[in-house]
Amino acid sequence: MDPLKSVKNFRNKKVGIPKNILGRNKNNKRVEVKVRINLWKILIAFLIFIFFLPFLISVFEVAGGNGKVDTSQAISDIKDGKVKELMVQGPKLIITYNDGSTKVATKEDNESFTDILNVAKIDPTSVKYTVVDQSATKVIGEILGVLLPILLMAGFFLLILRSQNKGAQDIFSFGRSKAKLFAKGKQSVTFADVAGINDAKKELEEIVDFLKNPTKYRKIGARTPKGVLLFGPAGVGKTLLARAVAGEAGVPFFSMAGSEFMEMLVGVGASRVRDLFATAKASAPAIIFIDEIDAIGRQRGRGLMGGHDEREQTLNQILVEMDGFTPNDNVVVVAATNRGDLLDPALLRPGRFDRRVMLDMPDKEGREAILKIHARGKRFVKNINWEGVADRTVGFSGADLENMLNEAAILAAREDKEDIEQEDIEEAATKVKLGPAKKRLQSIEDKKITAYHEAGHAVVTHFLPKTDPVQRISIVARGMSLGHTFIPPTADRTHDTKSRLLEQIAAMLGGRAAESSVFDEMTSGASSDIEQATRIARAMVTDFGMSDLGPVNLGAQYDVDDMGKAQWYEPAQISQSMQEKVDSEVRRIIDEAYKKALAIVKKERKTLDKVSKKLLEVETLDREEFEKIVGKKNGE
Repeated sequence: MDPLKSVKNFRNKKVGIPKNILGRNKNNKRVEVKVRINLWKILIAFLIFIFFLPFLISVFEVAGGNGKVDTSQAISDIKDGKVKELMVQGPKLIITYNDGSTKVATKEDNESFTDILNVAKIDPTSVKYTVVDQSATKVIGEILGVLLPILLMAGFFLLILRSQNKGAQDIFSFGRSKAKLFAKGKQSVTFADVAGINDAKKELEEIVDFLKNPTKYRKIGARTPKGVLLFGPAGVGKTLLARAVAGEAGVPFFSMAGSEFMEMLVGVGASRVRDLFATAKASAPAIIFIDEIDAIGRQRGRGLMGGHDEREQTLNQILVEMDGFTPNDNVVVVAATNRGDLLDPALLRPGRFDRRVMLDMPDKEGREAILKIHARGKRFVKNINWEGVADRTVGFSGADLENMLNEAAILAAREDKEDIEQEDIEEAATKVKLGPAKKRLQSIEDKKITAYHEAGHAVVTHFLPKTDPVQRISIVARGMSLGHTFIPPTADRTHDTKSRLLEQIAAMLGGRAAESSVFDEMTSGASSDIEQATRIARAMVTDFGMSDLGPVNLGAQYDVDDMGKAQWYEPAQISQSMQEKVDSEVRRIIDEAYKKALAIVKKERKTLDKVSKKLLEVETLDREEFEKIVGKKNGE
């Protein structure tokens, strides 16, 4: 067996081995393998052993005897001639009987065992009698009692100093920055891996170019932007874009999360900010990335802890470092958040975050580009319609698309397929949005109600002129729902018209209309539909001005800026009579939409029955199968 392999095996098993071992390397040359002996571990083990030594001695002393015996019983046994030997050790009398057994007696008063035996009129010569002098033991115990705590404390502080020298995070390094340094080539993600957010990518590409080629910009009089704020919904690629900057930048890139500044000790956050910027300035030109900056950058004076809490001190230090008296050239701060409305105005002014880049959900072209990036390394059949998948995934973020393709790959592997098929992607898209399919035990009546409910949604949607085509109908339970009707938008719309919103409300109430028309009964399955329909109707009245009350905002008063609605708002400032009119308008919109849905269900009853019957047979209908029953949608 190769000695080197033996050494490796011993190390893996944490078995002690000699300090030096002779072996052979891959070229069959004799080498000496040196094994490090951890003296610190040996020292700690020795101190622990010394600490517990008195306890071990006492335990062994007790364990050495077969038990305890009363002094009176011991005297009686001595008189009866049962005892072979006596040994006095301080307050203990160790008794060895003729049969070889040993017991321990403890004196009950301040008298010595010699006096006790004399009082009992026992001849000491009748047994072997020995007195052990414990003065040396007492001296050793006293010395250990004094030196042991000192040794333990010294060892503890030596360990702290050793970890301090190695850069460990201990009590002396609270104020140091926890930023991770990404040098050139350390981050594998580049701008080529980012798609769907081209405008934001151009902004960051320009920052990287500025730091790489500062002379080109300084010749024309341009100064370095102090900061770039990336904000947008979760999953659109803010952190991914920052990772691409780290991969592309030929300068040091320091990454840190907003929550890492905060600590239980007061002043630690501000100290870490100072340390981070000092390190970046020493390495300038450099980039600092702060993820989730809303953890420390929230508006001051609106917290529950007053105006001088730890978070506000940290924010004040960031404001000073970004644009204070100390020059901050060639250090660019990139920050990301999905709650830009919460940030302090002083943080957003020019000179600190000069550029604010809004990242939104990708459009069709962006989704198709993102799909092609995440499809790398996965095996698909040749006839995948990526344009159709992009149409199918309106409203998906980049993270949703990546998760969808991963779920499709998992589904294909579970079914032992060699390639991912179109139906796997379809199932994965549904799973990402609605959750995995559940096989719930339902009665025949429940399945029939669910089938007519979903068919009602689909039929009403199909025969309304301005709604989008039905993509999929299913009575397979997912998440909290017993079925679903999927109607994705055919285009990425920025605005919604009044007529389209009214038809959306009617389509949402199509399930309730079908239940009422077919079973002459109402179920609780329409609760979510009613909630969504009511929310849209109320927004039409209070926010969009799409009612007979006119173009007046009657809702809550939000603090709106270019980053959206702020968290802080005031209740609607309207009278009781006006509130009654709002409620009446909402009720009117809902009633008219329900009447429209009910009329379509009654008119297309035969079609409704066919769709429901087919759903009970196959459980899921796609667009082609649905349109074979109901025909093509008007306008297509």
